Amino acid sequence: MELSGYGGGPDDPGQIRLLKDLDHDAAGRDVIVVEDVVDTGLTLRFLCRSLALRRPASLAVVTLLDRPYRRIVRDLPIRYTGFVVPDELFIGYGFDRDERFRQLPDLHVYRGA
Repeated sequence: MELSGYGGGPDDPGQIRLLKDLDHDAAGRDVIVVEDVVDTGLTLRFLCRSLALRRPASLAVVTLLDRPYRRIVRDLPIRYTGFVVPDELFIGYGFDRDERFRQLPDLHVYRGA
């Protein structure tokens, strides 16, 4: 699945759109959502609710980076967390800044310019 969040700010989460749906039926299957970063949890809650309607056997989330202190939504099925990180911008290992630095082989805190 692919989601897009747009609009909003700190007090208004904006809107979430479904850009691509599942290619297979999730009913009766064990579903694991792999997330890069979990912040407020608003997008993840939308995704989990959408998946739950499809009646999977189980639903769990794994995230590489977690920022639980930014969480607005508390009841998320996060089963595995790689790292709890500070509120900083990370680059490398697939994370980018303006489409740059994504190819770095490990994570770095982006320090500007």
